[in-house]
Amino acid sequence: MPAATTMLARAGSQMSSRGSIALRGCLSPSRSSEFAVRRTPALSALARYYASKSFPSHTVVSMPALSPTMTAGNIGTWQKKAGDSIAPGDVLVEIETDKAQMDFEFQEEGTIAKILKDSGEKDVAVGSPIAVMVEEGEDVSAFESFTIEDAGGDKAPAPSSKEGESSESSEPPKSGSGTAPPEKEEPAPAAIESESTGARLETSLQRQPSASPSVKKLALEKGVPLSSIKGSGPGGKITKQDIEKYKPAGGAPAAAGATGGAPTYEDTPATSMRKVIASRLTESMQQNPHYFVASNISVTKLLKLREALNTSSDGKYKLSVNDFLVKALAVAARKVPAANSSWREEGGQVIIRQHNVVDVSVAVATPIGLMTPIVKNVASLGLQSVSAQVKDLGKRARDGKLKPEEYQGGTITISNMGMNAAVERFTAVINPPQATIVAVGTTKKVAVPGEPTEDGTPSVEWDDQIVITGSFDHKVVDGAVGGEFMKELKKVVENPLELLL
Repeated sequence: MPAATTMLARAGSQMSSRGSIALRGCLSPSRSSEFAVRRTPALSALARYYASKSFPSHTVVSMPALSPTMTAGNIGTWQKKAGDSIAPGDVLVEIETDKAQMDFEFQEEGTIAKILKDSGEKDVAVGSPIAVMVEEGEDVSAFESFTIEDAGGDKAPAPSSKEGESSESSEPPKSGSGTAPPEKEEPAPAAIESESTGARLETSLQRQPSASPSVKKLALEKGVPLSSIKGSGPGGKITKQDIEKYKPAGGAPAAAGATGGAPTYEDTPATSMRKVIASRLTESMQQNPHYFVASNISVTKLLKLREALNTSSDGKYKLSVNDFLVKALAVAARKVPAANSSWREEGGQVIIRQHNVVDVSVAVATPIGLMTPIVKNVASLGLQSVSAQVKDLGKRARDGKLKPEEYQGGTITISNMGMNAAVERFTAVINPPQATIVAVGTTKKVAVPGEPTEDGTPSVEWDDQIVITGSFDHKVVDGAVGGEFMKELKKVVENPLELLL
């Protein structure tokens, strides 16, 4: 399509209050050059069209890339419709994945002329047109017949690069197979003229500094390079006094293994928050005998229920997978109350306190360190209330605005790293005096046996699964009890309708 296009970079991303990423919009053409120099590579783009058929000047909004490896995404709920004005900072659309919800924010003013991709559209390739924007005050009715083809058509998902596959492939490059990696082309070595000083050739032993074994050992211990010392002993032999008197050219004391040049490390003073975290986690590992129980749990039904509830919410709420898991944790803790206990020493006596309410501490990464704000009495809350509290507490934790009573206490903890696709599973350190913490990995597609076909042939289906690993304090929770708790947690996650009872 004849059009003048300018691809502009997005202004970046920031974490939204619900643990998702707020994706900012695109810069104007006048600022794109400056932006390209001082900001990260483009994650989304706008394309400006001035003469597309008979349509007035307009801007096509493309599907943004949320990570360097993302090739497609799903369209969530549109926060703007055709004819609505949009201002800097307004959320245009929510972009969904299995584990995160991302707000696409704009930094330009204008009017939405037409939505090209409806809510619920799946696997929209990065760069595909999703909406059309015009300048404020322009007539949007001229775009009623505007189609995706008028915007340049859908983009095909970017093919995976084969760069770097040669060293990992099980077959040699250019073996004739369609799966063989490309051959790495290396330039022919350039001819190098030898550099001869005309001096007499010496063996490697003759080129080594003259020093006794004890002197060499001392030099190694002090990190002193023997080649940099001119010996003061007979025949230029290096002595212990030469090692003791050695000073580097820069005047700084020699360090073992130092090679000179730029500093090899940088010291950062530990903050008070970091010292507290270090002290508590070290104490937990030393005083609490940890054991771990992992379980592969299907979340296929949970994801379908989440999608159905979010679709029918009319924008009143947006449930995340973590919201369901927080609620499921409370249900399992009520069924196995021993896991909802803590080890305490009061008045010279050691007691195990079994809590009658489930206050879930939710691990949140903040700029100053890990914090665990508490959603109190989760068993009595609905999913919508749980979601609202998790989002509010998470935002205020990152902003440093939590009150002490909002993060001190709790009876059980959840740590979710499922938004990181590289984390399949992990184990978490118990948050004392609690006795249980669960660690949640990312969602993976797993092949499972399906229903036999009509002729009895076995079939295979794909199931969405996560790995949840429970860490338990053996002083409080015996191994069989920890296993029973994981069994109940698996049951309620795989049958999420129980969360609505």
